[in-house]
Amino acid sequence: MSSRVSLRLAAAATAVLSFFLTGSLTGPTDPAAADRPTSPASWAGAQYVALGDSYTAAPFVPTLDVAGGCYRSTQNYPALVARALGADLTDRSCSGAQTKDMTVSQLPGIAPQFDALSADTDLVTVSIGGNDFSVFGTLVSYCPTLRASDPTGAPCRDAMRQGGRDALLADVAQTSVRVATVVREVHRLAPYARVLVVGYPQIGPRHGTCPDLLPLADGDYRYANQVAERLDQALRHAAAVTRSSYVDVWGPSKGHDICSADPWINGQYTDPSRAQSYHPFAEEQQAVAGLVLDTLH
Repeated sequence: MSSRVSLRLAAAATAVLSFFLTGSLTGPTDPAAADRPTSPASWAGAQYVALGDSYTAAPFVPTLDVAGGCYRSTQNYPALVARALGADLTDRSCSGAQTKDMTVSQLPGIAPQFDALSADTDLVTVSIGGNDFSVFGTLVSYCPTLRASDPTGAPCRDAMRQGGRDALLADVAQTSVRVATVVREVHRLAPYARVLVVGYPQIGPRHGTCPDLLPLADGDYRYANQVAERLDQALRHAAAVTRSSYVDVWGPSKGHDICSADPWINGQYTDPSRAQSYHPFAEEQQAVAGLVLDTLH
């Protein structure tokens, strides 16, 4: 009998005991409460499913797999984690993915990401939400177009706050609810899996500017950081309310923003040999893989 089968039998026994105590037969609601592998060696042969958007797919991090239009790297953090664990990886991450693409086809021939999940799944990583309501696209595509109108001001922030509320922050608040719903469904579809919610890195600097790489107006650097941090907090919240493990990337990526001397994120120009514009370099994916592995220890 494999270790993973033993784990599922143990989890089933726990559920039966729960039935006698509470009168309802359900799967484990707290993933941390079930006996699961904790060391890299014990994950050998595990069924690992990676869900997420382009910050998981890592387009143009060598080597690129077009993957039906998902532009997924063969060296992204799920691939690195799977190799380190000896796990069997099903990578469903896809550039441009939103929370809705967990349950619907994002592109022709691309199955909903949730289709990869089952009771046989042992490990799931999920990082999603940045593309909902075009939050990420607004920050890196629309906001830079406003710099010329007020280079030293905060024209993007001002545009988002018209009408008595901040449109981007309101969108992120709705995204938080969506991401929590996604993670709850992950637990339902893969009831015996260890679920890790992986956060987003810091993109812009806390201090200073680099308009050649990140062409925001000076005052919008702080605003962009506020929105990005709020988005990361949405993932942290989703992990907390679903009793999932959270992988903090925001903290470790401090000092590795686009403007830094050691950036983990590419600037405005795509480098086909390294990374898409405003997306992770290989260094970031390697760091995230290490953080995921540390979480599994």
